[in-house]
Amino acid sequence: MVSPAEFIPLAEETGLILPIGDWVLRKACEQLSYWQKNSETAEMVLAVNVSARQFAQEHFVEDVTQCIEQYGIKANKLKLELTESLVLMDIEDTIAKMRRLKLLGVRFALDDFGTGYSSLLHLKRLPLNQLKIDRSFIRDIMTDPDDAEIVQTIISMGHNLRLNVIAEGVETEEHKSFLSQCGCNFYQGFLLGKPMPIEEFQQEYFSTETEEVLLDIS
Repeated sequence: MVSPAEFIPLAEETGLILPIGDWVLRKACEQLSYWQKNSETAEMVLAVNVSARQFAQEHFVEDVTQCIEQYGIKANKLKLELTESLVLMDIEDTIAKMRRLKLLGVRFALDDFGTGYSSLLHLKRLPLNQLKIDRSFIRDIMTDPDDAEIVQTIISMGHNLRLNVIAEGVETEEHKSFLSQCGCNFYQGFLLGKPMPIEEFQQEYFSTETEEVLLDIS
């Protein structure tokens, strides 16, 4: 096994992230098309991480649009996850692309929130649906008052901006209980499930109330 922490930077450096990103997007749309034919999974949302180089392509919006149309999926079941560093590279181009896709129904999440330097002004302008609190803040929320305060602040700010909030790296019931008390909307982490093949996921979760699944390449 090779960790994504090793192969993703190499893929970015060599440019291989572009065909990888295109493959992941198409597999995601193909999976959504399959899920939409099953009443138990028709309302599930699939989240896909988008690399900076992929998003920066001039034809990125057209690629996503073509993929949605090719597989005949509901655009609002596809969620694209962008990092703070990505959206700050060219904020005006980012907003323009996001708005075009948002008109189709595509959802957006700001991934690893809290690790970058996005201003509140930028955050207000981005057509987001969700903030994802970086796992580095979640890890020590039960022992570090500063992390606990930061997490509470992010959740409150997200709600004030009419965004739902998901916490990454939730590994204990204590984490989940604290976040629930703070009003966090969703949780992601080993407490709820570890990465697994899609076939195994479908067998395990088809009959549960799971509404959202993450297909993560970063």
